[in-house]
Amino acid sequence: MKAPERIETARLFLHRPGRDDAGEIFSRYASDPGVTAYMSFPTHRTPDDAHEFLSVSDAEWERWSAGPYLMRLRTDNTLVGGTGLHFETPCRAMTGYILAKDSWGKGYAQEGLRAMIDVARTTGVRRLYAVCHTGHERSWRVLERCGFVREGILRSHTVFPNLSSGPPEDVFSYALIL
Repeated sequence: MKAPERIETARLFLHRPGRDDAGEIFSRYASDPGVTAYMSFPTHRTPDDAHEFLSVSDAEWERWSAGPYLMRLRTDNTLVGGTGLHFETPCRAMTGYILAKDSWGKGYAQEGLRAMIDVARTTGVRRLYAVCHTGHERSWRVLERCGFVREGILRSHTVFPNLSSGPPEDVFSYALIL
């Protein structure tokens, strides 16, 4: 079943990213080194990097029943961040989120993540998971508040290009069985 391209929550609406969103993605969060520190993608240097993300997003939406979503405030359309589903199989997907710095600590990550849990259920996902740098406590607390269970540590798993140029780092593995 194909997921809706627009979802509304109490304070947010989430939508499939489009070409017109590139400038905002770049300026609101993807070019901010403080925001992208714990992400597995490099901080965007130019708006072209955001256009590359949009190409990947379109490919995800074409291949699978959902893909990335942008999160905006319902009150004034402000872009607060992104979330989504990255499918590995029709029944297994990964999720995560990123928020603009001025949107931290307001519950938007939880609200967006809960929406992704609902999308995962409706599209037939049985195992929804996320990985999180072991030092990023704020992020793993959000996952736990949304019902994800820490399954363990994946050693030398993920490269965080904005933290170091070294080898892959340890991450916590979280999952939710739907």
